[in-house]
Order: sequence, then structure tokens, then C-alpha cells
Amino acid sequence: MTPAVVLASRNQGKIRELAILLKPFGVIVKGLNDFPDIGEIEETGSTFAENSLLKASTVSKLTGLVAVADDSGLVVDALNGAPGVYSARYSEEADRPATDEQNTRKVLAQTTDVPDEKRTCRFVSVMAAATPDGRHIIAEGAWEGMLAREPSGTNGFGYDPVFFDPEMGLSAAAMSPEEKNSRSHRANACKKLLELWPTFWKNVQMT
Repeated sequence: MTPAVVLASRNQGKIRELAILLKPFGVIVKGLNDFPDIGEIEETGSTFAENSLLKASTVSKLTGLVAVADDSGLVVDALNGAPGVYSARYSEEADRPATDEQNTRKVLAQTTDVPDEKRTCRFVSVMAAATPDGRHIIAEGAWEGMLAREPSGTNGFGYDPVFFDPEMGLSAAAMSPEEKNSRSHRANACKKLLELWPTFWKNVQMT
């Protein structure tokens, strides 16, 4: 029987990206949509690492499968690291949930007066894999860039349209999936996680 791993996310963009990255390991990749009884997991951690491990551990215990979770976000130096762990809900208000477009608009509005040379930012991703009995591994990746002044590109999701990669000369949303996966924070974190995976997975299979 082919083993299954659960990606602790309902974000279809993340599920597609992570499924591609984990495909070489010959596992069936499921998302939280395959487990409709699992409700929202409140991200109460103050760091990406705390949130990713919280999500992975919770989903693993609820499903009985190895779970992989990613917590990621945009870190803007001129905003003292914001939106950071609040990236997905940065524009949230009491009567209105956040959307990608509103989040992006808020970040751009807050950095209108920031000069081009000081618009440094990075995407950060921390990935965790956890087992039902509490074993886990964690890996972090980053993608350095500059905050654009206006969105460009139609691919990707989240802050991709305003994240500009100087080496590529493109926003993350203007890259092909292959280009993005070769450079992204999530790909970097996944690469590091997969370096730890063989020993981790071997121990899982032995129990």
C-alpha cells in the first residue's frame, strides 16, 4: 500500500506546490479537504516555526498519518518584519475577513514613502513534519527580494504579485511554476526538510 502524507493546508496554491516538491518520495499527498471533519487550526504561535509545528502535530494526531505543515509569510524590513506571521490575515477586520488583494494593498499603502533601495523583503517558510506519537523535524527557507510598488503577474497567490526577485527581473507572480519552485522560500524549506526526510521516514516505517 502506498503511504500517505497529509499537507496541513486547504490553500490550493500551497497544496499544488508542496505536492510537486514531495512527489519524488512516492507518497500519496492529501490535503485537509480530504478530511472535512478537521476544523480550522488556530495559529497561536508567535513564530513561523511554532505555527508550522502546531499545525503538523495537530493534523497528524487527528488523522493518524504523518502530516507536513508550512507556515510562511512576507517579512518587510521597512515594516519591522510585518506582516510576518500575520501575513494571511494582515488586512482582517472584525466584520471582514482578509483577502490576498486587501493584504497586498495594505502593505503597499504602508510603504508608499519607503525609497526603492530600502524596500528589501523576504518570503520565509518553515516546514514541519510530525508523527502521531510526537516525533518531528523542522526546516526553514527564505527567498530574498524587493517590495514592488505595484502588482504584476497573474500566477501564484498571496503577496507574489508585489514580491520582486532582482536576479530574475520578475515578480513571483510573473514566474512559471517551475521558475518559482526553483527559487522560492517554500522550495528552499522543502529541500532542507527532504534532507532530513530519509532518516525520519525510515524511523516512521519501522514503528
